[in-house]
Formats: sequence, structure tokens, C-alpha cells
Amino acid sequence: MKIVAICGAGIGSSSILKVNAERVLANLGLEANVTAADISSVRTVAADAQVILTSSEFVEAIGKTFADVIVIENYFDLRELTEKLEKSLG
Repeated sequence: MKIVAICGAGIGSSSILKVNAERVLANLGLEANVTAADISSVRTVAADAQVILTSSEFVEAIGKTFADVIVIENYFDLRELTEKLEKSLG
């Protein structure tokens, strides 16, 4: 499974989201390749992703995708991330 965390520059909030997503996945007993990326590379990096994690400001820029786009309100809230990943991954 591939999950891509997207932010504007790909080095700040997406990195925080990547680390927290990895923590949540480990707690759920799920394995995934989680990558942090910037919005300009989303079409390439997330072309084969099952899930894209991002904030609401980048959803429109992601454009058409087969991935499940999950909007995260608070990148530090592991409960929110857990609930949304569980819902997306079944």
C-alpha cells in the first residue's frame, strides 16, 4: 500500500504528517510505504498511491486521482488521523 502526504513544499507539514501516519499505521498493525511530497509533484509521486493525505487547501490542486484523498485538519491529532485512515482503509 502506498500513502502520500502532500503539502506546499514537501518538507514541513507533509513530513510531520508522514511520521504521524506511520505511527498510526503501526498502531493499527498495517504496513504501508508513506512518502512526503510537495504539491507540484503530486501527479508523479501519487500516481500509484491508494491514499493521499493533505490539508483542505491542496485538494483542488491534486486534481483527478484514483487515490482516496483524506483531508487532515490537525496534523498532530493522532486520533483524527487514526479515524480517517481506518475509515479509508476499511
